[in-house]
Amino acid sequence: MNQRSLARISALFTVLFLVLAARFAWLQLVQAPQISANRSNPRRSFIALGRGRILAADGSILAATEGTRRVYPMGRALAQVVGYASRRYGTSGLERAYDELLAPPALSANPLQQVQNFIASFQRFAPQSGDDLITTIEPKIERRLAELLAQHARAAGIVLDPRSGAVLAIASTPSFDPNTMGSTFAGALHAKDSPLLDRALEGLYPPGSTFKMLTASAAIDSGRVGMHDVFQDPGYLMIGKARLHDNDYEATGAGTIVKAFALSSNVDFAQIVLRTGASTFYRYLRRFGIGASLDFQLPTAHAFVPPESHIWAGELAQMGFGQGALLVTPMQIAMIAATIANGGVEERPFIVRAIARRGKILTRTPVGPLGSPVSAQTAAKVTKMMEAVVAWGTGTSAQIPGVTVAGKTGTATNPHGAADSWFVCFAPAESPRIVVAIVVENAGYGATVAAPIAREVLARSLTVITK
Repeated sequence: MNQRSLARISALFTVLFLVLAARFAWLQLVQAPQISANRSNPRRSFIALGRGRILAADGSILAATEGTRRVYPMGRALAQVVGYASRRYGTSGLERAYDELLAPPALSANPLQQVQNFIASFQRFAPQSGDDLITTIEPKIERRLAELLAQHARAAGIVLDPRSGAVLAIASTPSFDPNTMGSTFAGALHAKDSPLLDRALEGLYPPGSTFKMLTASAAIDSGRVGMHDVFQDPGYLMIGKARLHDNDYEATGAGTIVKAFALSSNVDFAQIVLRTGASTFYRYLRRFGIGASLDFQLPTAHAFVPPESHIWAGELAQMGFGQGALLVTPMQIAMIAATIANGGVEERPFIVRAIARRGKILTRTPVGPLGSPVSAQTAAKVTKMMEAVVAWGTGTSAQIPGVTVAGKTGTATNPHGAADSWFVCFAPAESPRIVVAIVVENAGYGATVAAPIAREVLARSLTVITK
């Protein structure tokens, strides 16, 4: 064999090697994320192996791998949020939202980790475990919230720090046990009461009178209504041929917006929103982000807001007190209250505080405001109205000795049975640190059912954060 033939053979083998190397790189760097994420991938049967932990704010474990299975120490209390990682049923919750980081590099769908793993393969070593999530969840608050909500058939709640947007607790009932997904998933999937649904983030409800927080904010901030303007509530209001009335046909008589808010007069708030006007009201809906996508780390449902072009006076009047076609999530109501508590500044909500690898922080969640829907002066005025609700209005059942609580009741009628019971509050009203929003489906008056739950959760939260 002559030298020219050897050169040709060498060139051929070089080309073949380059083709194989390119194919390997293509599979490892480009197609690997798609292959890894595919539930049919046999390697997904080892989904728990090397998977990173999910940790609470105090460092306690919310999800971790023991042997070949994933374990969830808080079980039902945080099931929809933490989710599950199952070789048979895939992932949900934080396990799904952060799957690319939690999964070890060999199984990750994260292109960056695939590159790192590709380089490590040439260095004869590779990292074995995925990254850890450090959340903002406070277990003592979470357990109390879940315990109280579990006493009802269907309910949801959320606890926020209005100063930062950190989610301290979030729960939904009915729930499920992520530790037993192998035997209970099929039943949970087809259950009529939807235990897999995170009602706090994805449940859409008419907000009832809790929405008067936004209506009052829009009316005052726009200058359309003054604090001393007097409204008349004889128990009903005629709008064309439509007749609006208060709960149980009560009549609060003459009073300012403070009295209307504290006693939750639908008749007064229909007049207030009509004076504010549809264009102004919708401008403030947009300022508060109602109907827009909420920039959060877990999936959340968009509030449903009727198109402004289709609004007539009767529909606008009902929206002013949280009825009509308006639908929102408990998270959205908590965010409205948090904005008022934070002096008119709406902080971006978050539940994952940082990503860590082998005990070292890799990245922290960027925090900061989404906007300032209303002025600090308006927020202060609405806070005083909310204080009146708890001091002498419809929300006295939320009083905590020695603490000034600001709150708002809601009793929201719906086409699916008895009214939903709502309560939203924050404290201490002078310097708010905790916001609580509660909804209990088909439970009746907000003051009777939701407010006592919120009071207990608020009291526990204030104890936890002041230690």
